[in-house]
Amino acid sequence: MVGFTDLLAGACLLPAVYGASSSVASSTSSAPYHQFTIPASVNYGENLIANIDDPQAVNAQDVCPGYKASGVQQSAKGMTAKLQLAGEACNAYGTDVDSLDLIVEYLAKDRLNVQITPTHVDRHNASWYQLSEAVVPRPKADKGATAENSDFEITWSNDPSFSFKVTRKATGDVLFDTTGTKLVFENQFIEFVTALPQDYNLYGLGEHIQQLRLLENQVMTIYASDIGDPIDGNIYGSHPFYLDTRYYEVDAEGTHTLVSSSAADQSKDYVSYSHGVFQRNAHGQEILTGTDKLTWRAIGGSIDLTFYSGPTQPEVTSSYQISTVGLPAMQQYYTLGFHQCRWGYQNWSVVEDVVENFEKFQIPLENIWLDIDYMHGYRDFENDAMRFSYSEGEKFLDKLHASGRHFIPIVDSAIYIPNPKNASDAYDTYTRGAKDGVFLKNPDGSTYIGAVWPGYTVFPDWHNPKSVSWWSNELDIWHKKIAYDGIWIDMSEVSSFCVGSCGTGNLTLNPAHPPFSLPGEPGNIIYDYPEGFAVTNSTEAAAASAAASSQAAAAGDGSSGASSTVSYLRTTPTPGVRNINYPPYTINHDQTGHDLAVHAVSPNATHIDGVAEYDVHNLWGHQILNATYHGLLKVSPSKRPFIIGRSTFAGSGKWAGHWGGDNYSRWAYMYFSIPQALSFSLFGVPMFGTDACGFNGNTDEELCNRWMQMSAFFPFYRNHNVLSAIPQEPYRWASVIEASKSAMAIRYAILPYFYTLFHLAHTTGSTVMRALAWEFPNDPSLANVNTQFLVGPSIMVVPVLEPLVDYTKGVFPGIKQGEVWYDWYTQTAVDAQPGVNTTIPAPLGHIPVFVRGGSILPMQEPALTTREARNTPWSLLTSLSSQGTATGKLYLDDGESLYPNATLSVQFQASKNKLTAMARGNWKEANPLSEVTVLGVTEGPHNVTFNGQTVPGSDVNYNATSHVLSVCGLQAMTADGAFSKHWTLMW
Repeated sequence: MVGFTDLLAGACLLPAVYGASSSVASSTSSAPYHQFTIPASVNYGENLIANIDDPQAVNAQDVCPGYKASGVQQSAKGMTAKLQLAGEACNAYGTDVDSLDLIVEYLAKDRLNVQITPTHVDRHNASWYQLSEAVVPRPKADKGATAENSDFEITWSNDPSFSFKVTRKATGDVLFDTTGTKLVFENQFIEFVTALPQDYNLYGLGEHIQQLRLLENQVMTIYASDIGDPIDGNIYGSHPFYLDTRYYEVDAEGTHTLVSSSAADQSKDYVSYSHGVFQRNAHGQEILTGTDKLTWRAIGGSIDLTFYSGPTQPEVTSSYQISTVGLPAMQQYYTLGFHQCRWGYQNWSVVEDVVENFEKFQIPLENIWLDIDYMHGYRDFENDAMRFSYSEGEKFLDKLHASGRHFIPIVDSAIYIPNPKNASDAYDTYTRGAKDGVFLKNPDGSTYIGAVWPGYTVFPDWHNPKSVSWWSNELDIWHKKIAYDGIWIDMSEVSSFCVGSCGTGNLTLNPAHPPFSLPGEPGNIIYDYPEGFAVTNSTEAAAASAAASSQAAAAGDGSSGASSTVSYLRTTPTPGVRNINYPPYTINHDQTGHDLAVHAVSPNATHIDGVAEYDVHNLWGHQILNATYHGLLKVSPSKRPFIIGRSTFAGSGKWAGHWGGDNYSRWAYMYFSIPQALSFSLFGVPMFGTDACGFNGNTDEELCNRWMQMSAFFPFYRNHNVLSAIPQEPYRWASVIEASKSAMAIRYAILPYFYTLFHLAHTTGSTVMRALAWEFPNDPSLANVNTQFLVGPSIMVVPVLEPLVDYTKGVFPGIKQGEVWYDWYTQTAVDAQPGVNTTIPAPLGHIPVFVRGGSILPMQEPALTTREARNTPWSLLTSLSSQGTATGKLYLDDGESLYPNATLSVQFQASKNKLTAMARGNWKEANPLSEVTVLGVTEGPHNVTFNGQTVPGSDVNYNATSHVLSVCGLQAMTADGAFSKHWTLMW
């Protein structure tokens, strides 16, 4: 769902096409019901010029004095010191804090923490908010961790002001260095600067739609925003974490020399070292990358840096999750199936038709989703009685569940507040919440009332100790009426369609239409199509272009009442006072005018503990995921909750997955979905996917064909699009049907591999979707590759990411070191050269997929649901390395229990013409093993045995051209189950 920022002018009164309750509509006799439209003007904030764009902005590095360290106390565990202002306060963007506490702690061999906080936390003077450990725990320290056994060394200096360096002992490389810069620490502005090597390789610092490796001279704003996927701008999530990878040339004497990844030479040998940095601060932030430095700014909070030494990306990511933000949630097996959604399924009959069409065309479908269409007046936890009645829903869901499928509805983040003059407008969810006082307040103690889809709304206060139990109870009550299987949390930045408490005094106008037209309403007809559409569909494209031009002309300048003369508001700091609505330092927030209150609850909204939303805005989405997780445990105490959420923070992965938000049906957004997914792998949120075929705008056949295939290899696989755009279910085009089924056949076959990867992520902090540079860390040429990706260590996908072509290009990593890659379809080894961007044929409907040599993939047969797939015989795809070896893993349980009482782990190993399976655990897997396929067998076998028993020659096939050995007919030999005992296959 989208909270649109393109506000269109409209009449104050519109027909009751949106949000009107049936009881209100029926009370108007024969006259048509008219609904109040919230004025567009209420969603315009102040125009503030971002400081980075302001020619009058002060450079704090030039005018501030920095600090001097004194009273330094060092120990085996770290050090402490007092930092005092080194000169006259500059008060550049707030009030300088005259005294700071420095704490350096060696947390473990691979972890170091540096904290800088105000010595005196006085709410009346400094108004300082320290991030609660109950919300975001501090990194754990290991017993026995000391400076002596640390991978790091930290040094400091007072020349000319306080600075510090963090060095990797093993290489002497300085990883973090503030030398020659000033520490600026004010009540509304923090700044520190670290040096970086030339041509650095940084990843992370999200959430943004951008390339994987961060660009130089870029401004990355971290501030949760309800906006439809602007490229490079801040969007839904807040993840102040980055990975830094550095490459070294190794000479004959073993000397390591730092080199630029762009200067990689395939004739030379390299090694890499990676480290991570996490800034535990939830305030609005801005990170600026220079050519040789990184500047980090925040509009509040503290400095709380944790360094992770790696030295590889997997070790950094694992340590970050295990020690700091938490391991990602284990997903239920069914969630790895295909998900279908759209904004615009009008009733249960339409939804049932969608499911039946998937069955008709034999396209796998696991989960059907509903957007806000199902709601009564767009209110959480209430179905529209006319279109989505509970009785019809019960019949539909009984049938859906009997077929092995599941239902996931959207739940928005704001709560409708009833019209006090309309007795029939009662809303029990609000009433129960108001009784417990769980909603945000204004500074004067009155209820903060914004506006979202239903009209004027209130917002849960997650600081209230009663809020989680209230939310859990609402989920439980609703589940008794409609048996959903998971929850989709939207609008959780948290979004509001007006600036400030605009509903105060206006509740008699509820329910109200948003202050902009919805897609499909007059003046907002969707005419957009992807790049290349004019070539393949010239007539339709010309008609759409003409209609779009007419619509734009009719809308005028689209200002909706906004002033045509833009004037900027600059605020100056007042000593000892915080201006939280318009802070003196304005971050480069993507909303119009940079006002933090546009499309969001205002910064001065107040929590029950007195904390202002300004201090915790980036945590609202994180906390609703926590509340929803516990609510789903109340619904089904023994099942793993399935949640997909929009706004996330560091650690949200332990409760939920994430989708890429309101992307566009454009090739550019298909392209950017790969780096976005890989970034969330770094952030510890492996259950990630984007809306296949795009959400906003109209898709077309070619884009949907390619995107449905690519998304089949993302962890979360969903098709979803906007109200009034053309339908884009995969059965809408014959070619997309075949393309989807082709890619889904691979996905469903390797579901056991996907599930095993998720278990490893859940238990060890590993990643599911991977960048090539992470899996092959000693090849600098891979540092900026984000047009292809790996699923785990063994599957590589090279999608087509542009229109009107029948090929793609990809690199095959590790070839120089003897790595072998096999084409999934032909099962033959790829002929590729090291470091070469190889052209790969890819006609429409074909996605290149490759299997890494040395891998063993446990597979089952594709089916229309995961339940059916789990009841099919097993097979193994063994792709031998150049040394004739391979390994693999399998994890199984019941696929849903929070704490399974029966599990099975299988280790596979192949070497010297022998494949073994070693199983342990008490999960009884009844399905037999039917087939083993071995790739890269250079000589035909004379005899094949399974646990010493000869396999009949009729069940053995060897292709001397492709070097593929297939052994079939193993069901009888594994009738007790494929992994009921250890076994060995020899050839």
